[in-house]
Amino acid sequence: MCGIVGYIGGRDAYDILIKGLHRLEYRGYDSAGVALVNDDYCTLNVYKSRGKVSELERFCSEKDTTGHLGIAHTRWATHGEPNDVNAHPHTAKSGRIALVHNGTIENYNVLKEALEQQGCTFRSETDTEVLVQLIDYIKTSTHCSTLEAVRGALKEVVGAYAIAVVDLDNPDMLIGARKSSPLVVGVGENETFLASDATPIVEYTNQVVYLNDDEIAIIERGKPLQVINMDNEPLEIDIKTLKMSVSQLEKGGYPHFMLKEIFEQPRTIRDCIRGRIGSRGSKVTLSGVIENKERFLDAHRIVIVACGTSWHAGLIGKRLIEDIARIPVSVEYASEFRYSNPVLSSHDIVIAISQSGETADTLAAIKMARECGAFVYGVCNVVGSSIARATDSGTYIHVGPEIGVASTKAFTGQVTVLSMLAMAIGELRGTLDPTLGAAMADALRSLPALIEKTLKLNSQIEHLSGVYTYVHNFLYLGRSYNFPSALEGALKLKEISYIHAEGYPAAEMKHGPIALIDRELPTVFIAPDDAMHEKIISNIQQVKARGGAVIAVVTKGDKTVAEIADHILEIPSVPEAISPIIVSIPLQLLAYHIAVKKGCNVDMPRNLAKSVTVE
Repeated sequence: MCGIVGYIGGRDAYDILIKGLHRLEYRGYDSAGVALVNDDYCTLNVYKSRGKVSELERFCSEKDTTGHLGIAHTRWATHGEPNDVNAHPHTAKSGRIALVHNGTIENYNVLKEALEQQGCTFRSETDTEVLVQLIDYIKTSTHCSTLEAVRGALKEVVGAYAIAVVDLDNPDMLIGARKSSPLVVGVGENETFLASDATPIVEYTNQVVYLNDDEIAIIERGKPLQVINMDNEPLEIDIKTLKMSVSQLEKGGYPHFMLKEIFEQPRTIRDCIRGRIGSRGSKVTLSGVIENKERFLDAHRIVIVACGTSWHAGLIGKRLIEDIARIPVSVEYASEFRYSNPVLSSHDIVIAISQSGETADTLAAIKMARECGAFVYGVCNVVGSSIARATDSGTYIHVGPEIGVASTKAFTGQVTVLSMLAMAIGELRGTLDPTLGAAMADALRSLPALIEKTLKLNSQIEHLSGVYTYVHNFLYLGRSYNFPSALEGALKLKEISYIHAEGYPAAEMKHGPIALIDRELPTVFIAPDDAMHEKIISNIQQVKARGGAVIAVVTKGDKTVAEIADHILEIPSVPEAISPIIVSIPLQLLAYHIAVKKGCNVDMPRNLAKSVTVE
């Protein structure tokens, strides 16, 4: 969840580290800090501050920030409340070693007690300080090198980590290591970078190395990068070329990344389908399916594992695959699946969905599925991510970096890929109805233009949001393909506006939620012109009969719902199976504008971080 940056080279490290922290702030913004090695005066300067990176900048404005080696961190708190003391970097008892950490050290209490018995004292409540004190203790008690001390300490650790370490005794060395938390090395010309993901690196180099679990990077000034395993054996270095631009990481004139990313969706969906659906016909080409067609032909069952918004996309994927490919599908929360005792076999396919490709619970679920002999197919956004490397095959959604914590373009990209995946499997197995296939292919090709039309609702929704800015609860109702859309709409609102919202199947309203209906509870109905349209009209009437306010997302020209609802948001007509993609646009905009009117920080909602790399 936290963001790590490291630098060693000829430039001033502070400027690079601070800019990198701003790029990574979507990963955590409870507190921030830097550690700088000033080799001129042989000092290690550590500055930390509660709050966002801008607070750290203010704190450092009159400090000595010179140095060409440093590490930095922006935090999402796990152990210990957000404050100056618990902020990273943490330093050892000697004051000569500093460390930043993303992850959770599960056995930190045992290690802490052992160190206390050796005379160590602790200033913070964090597991991270335990790790840096352990490294220092091993180094001083055994007179080994810093690298050996890091290696020895990590062998004692149970849990997940990505770390960066600097040591005043080695002012020309930066050490990084990972296990179950992402870490990437940027290889520049006479300079090297370290970060949780590529966003702080792309401005300086497009050459990167993704560390794997139990790997340690040894970065020395003036020497080639070395990567070793825990047994000190050198490993082959695989340098990748980034396909990312700095412009993708800027707001581009929008007030928030979230709004930019909502309005990017015509382009991102175009990128998502490019080369996968031809200009005519219904054929879908996904290399992951073509190269593994026997696994899909032989599949008895598909299990989708995901978390949060990706889980909602998975629910839509279930409906798509069952309707089109006629394979039974279950959808599991990865956090529950990983601790279950699943019945899986070599005839099963597990589809893992994640925007970041680093979600800890989803990675654990993948490992379990592979141990059971299942074929694992990944659907993620970040090229070279842990999930992309841990799965047997997969499909990238190709929507570009998503900086806003509340997922928007990644969700529509995931549903678009799942639509194409269902069509590709259905065609392979001979279950794809030609008429439906042609209609879906035409709709997918038209999606960018249809989303453009839907985005024209922005002004109407901005005005509408003022009516509901200060309500305390919302209900979102949908049916069939759009029950998951109701869940996703409710999640978006609660994530960024802090209004309690609940998504529910519309027909289930009578089994409990109808008791909540009154004049103070607005209900958002997702009611496009589909097979369930008449049924959902009945549900709308039931809410209106009890005095509830209704906002309805409807197909353009729907006069029936317009006569009943208090407000309607008209979307273009699309096949039912594709409708969740279009429906999501007004729901994203509604959440955004309500949150903005409430004065909330939509890009950095409280208590949340973008990439959930810890349990």
